[in-house]
Amino acid sequence: MGILEVDTLSLSFGGLQVLSDVSLDVSEGRIFAIIGPNGAGKTSILNCIGGFYRPDAGRIAFDGRDLSRVSTDRRAALGLARTFQNIALFHGMTVLDNIKLGAHAHLKTGLLASVLYWGAAHHEEMQLRREVEEEIIDFLEIEDIRNLPVRALPYGLQKRVELGRALAMRPRVLLMDEPVAGMNAEETEDMARFILDIKEERDVTIILIEHDMNVIMDISDHVAVINFGRKIAEGTPEAVADHPEVIRAYLGEKKG
Repeated sequence: MGILEVDTLSLSFGGLQVLSDVSLDVSEGRIFAIIGPNGAGKTSILNCIGGFYRPDAGRIAFDGRDLSRVSTDRRAALGLARTFQNIALFHGMTVLDNIKLGAHAHLKTGLLASVLYWGAAHHEEMQLRREVEEEIIDFLEIEDIRNLPVRALPYGLQKRVELGRALAMRPRVLLMDEPVAGMNAEETEDMARFILDIKEERDVTIILIEHDMNVIMDISDHVAVINFGRKIAEGTPEAVADHPEVIRAYLGEKKG
């Protein structure tokens, strides 16, 4: 039994069937990639896991716990974190403050105390700042920009800040939607390195959607392929790349 299980998941919007009987079993400590053509239903799977969509049928379990009746914020508190295809940051806030927001699910003091900065909230805020500065900002190599507003940063660094905010949620499972989309070669290499380090150094299981097949082949332990809302193949990156149906549906016919 994996740390996260998706069992015969189905989802529709009106008359459009988005997912049909999709099952995934994600082992702890692995990088599990989901690939497929645009519109195949990949992001919808992450939205169901995170609680943004409610599936029509099927079951999602996290560490053996059925998530059917668990709210989105409670899933975050249990250890499910998320980055998005389109960056979702507060551009007028600093890098540090954006990252600190990721820890809200774990704060013990109430919102009012935090706003008014009462004693316990002040102590918790200082602990959180130290954790973010000493662990996450240092880990992501963004010490020199921590006090800059996010809007002043290039795209690649904004993606790194969003990753930092997800890490501040102290995840056990990290959901990543196209983490290297729009990046140049150097930024892509850096992000791939951070993803591997998150798995190995921080003991986080990663489920990612990505179109860059070089990244998939380099860092993934296991790959599932989705086409028209159905899983058509699953296995190691090498096995999936050679699967005839995957070649037809996504990778293109091999030449030679």
